[in-house]
Amino acid sequence: MEVPVSTHTERPLSLTAPSDIDRAAHHRLDEAWLAAAWSHPTTRVFVVSGGQVLIDDTPDGGTGIVMTPAFEAPATETHRYFLGTDEDGVRYFALQKDSLPGRMDQSARPAGLREAGLLLSPRDAGLMVHAVALENWQRMHRFCSRCGERTVVAAAGHIRRCPGCGAEHYPRTDPAVIMLVTDEQDRALLGRQVHWPEGRFSTLAGFVEPGESIEAAVVREVWEEAGVRVGEVEYVASQPWPFPYSLMLGFNARAVSSEITVDGEEIQEARWFSREELAEAFESGEVVPPSGISIAARLVELWYGRPLPKPAA
Repeated sequence: MEVPVSTHTERPLSLTAPSDIDRAAHHRLDEAWLAAAWSHPTTRVFVVSGGQVLIDDTPDGGTGIVMTPAFEAPATETHRYFLGTDEDGVRYFALQKDSLPGRMDQSARPAGLREAGLLLSPRDAGLMVHAVALENWQRMHRFCSRCGERTVVAAAGHIRRCPGCGAEHYPRTDPAVIMLVTDEQDRALLGRQVHWPEGRFSTLAGFVEPGESIEAAVVREVWEEAGVRVGEVEYVASQPWPFPYSLMLGFNARAVSSEITVDGEEIQEARWFSREELAEAFESGEVVPPSGISIAARLVELWYGRPLPKPAA
């Protein structure tokens, strides 16, 4: 089966397109400015809860985050996060709540990034990624790692301060490498994690360890998970991945060995695929492609040469 090559892969990677939002970090410690921004009639606010926001259809046929003026937003002083301003001077805030607000018109629906990220405009996707990442960090870092005291929110959601020892804690981002490995025959190495359903394959990935370069992490992870030795490593692109607070660093890597020995702990199965073999596996349903929002899908797609089929709902 011949697999045609196309140029569609030049489109922006999901969650990375320019959002035209200025994060305006210099305002985060200016309480007077933040108070004025919050009370301004053009300010827009949305609620984030458990990694989800409300989304709704827009008049132009698209999908957008459900936002309200500040005076219509649910009450909260503690978990109010300033996200930035747009070119028209509109300020955006996210409110962290235990649940999403109800909608009288019943047209809005809750959605996480895996669904909404493929539907939202670059502006709304950028706002949501920022808000979800802050919410995940806030929920998991309520206590000081130095003295154990409960910390308080500061800098419009971008710092947690300890009233006990005075320590300041900042949002963390965990670097993770994700790589499409090819061999001398230009076959791609794809693996299936232990907890994934039968047939779902994707690229290999793993976290960067302390004192390790990202290139070294690529080599180590491929060896640990699949028993394959890697030589040349080439950076492709990065993607924010707040599940809960990672930054995915995408690579192409060239294997210098081909025998596969999976670790059995993270990777249950790994296989080499030619483009023709992968196309046949997609068509038969033997292989389920990775999610379209993920950089894993883009790495496979760049090698594959055409859009991947959409996973069945």
